[in-house]
Amino acid sequence: MGATGATGNALLHSLLPLGLPVRALTRTPHQPIPGTTGAQPPCEVRYADATDPHSLHTAFQGADQLFLALANSPAQVALETRVIDGAARAGIGHVVKISAPAAEPDSPVAISRGHHAVEEHLRASGLTHTILRPYAFMQNLLRLAPAASRGVILGTTGDAPYNHIDCRDIGDVAAAALTRPAIAGGTYTLTGPEAVSYTELAHRLSALTGRRIRYVDLTPDELRDNLISNAHMPTWLADHVVEIQQLALARPETPTTTVADVLGRRPRTLDAFLHEHRARFHP
Repeated sequence: MGATGATGNALLHSLLPLGLPVRALTRTPHQPIPGTTGAQPPCEVRYADATDPHSLHTAFQGADQLFLALANSPAQVALETRVIDGAARAGIGHVVKISAPAAEPDSPVAISRGHHAVEEHLRASGLTHTILRPYAFMQNLLRLAPAASRGVILGTTGDAPYNHIDCRDIGDVAAAALTRPAIAGGTYTLTGPEAVSYTELAHRLSALTGRRIRYVDLTPDELRDNLISNAHMPTWLADHVVEIQQLALARPETPTTTVADVLGRRPRTLDAFLHEHRARFHP
């Protein structure tokens, strides 16, 4: 569930080459889902909407396992708990849930407090469950591209190191959790191979593009106002971006070895990701 999202679609790309029966759930089944064309066996696509319990009941019939990755939103707790309840009623035996770092009841990040509530509901459901807690997606760095093309990137992390992970590595770990019983049932914190400050990120983008790109460190209120006014983010999302950046200051971030431990290979690097998307950071 979440087949068109960053992690859900990455999971499809990880699972389909294995030749496994996969059902992609989406609110727009009439639109093509990247990566599903030509899959053997074909990827089954069905309509499902977390606000519509009947659609969940229909979509879950005959399924053994569920990957759950709904977009962050103020309604996320209500929607994900409804999905979990529907999965339990449908006889699904194992749920792999995308959660977040600092998923604690008193977390300084509101979205993480919500993920904690969903994790607790999942534990109480009696379903076998695997929790994946990835740090910031490298793919989200592409949102910095418009400002970077003008020579700046903005943030409120100071010089604190910041964990990132490529969504494709999250998809590979999720695929392992769904296909290897020894992995199922754990809680895994996922990062890339290094934590990099925004100052260092600006240096790397400068070297990559051959243009000077500098990091401008804003106060939390300044960044929030910028995200609302210039990036046109809703207030709750701007608050979330500020909170997760401030978390890096409050709790210094270091990479984990989880991806390598699970997959037997190093996670994708930030440098490789930036090089892959180099054209996006040019004016």
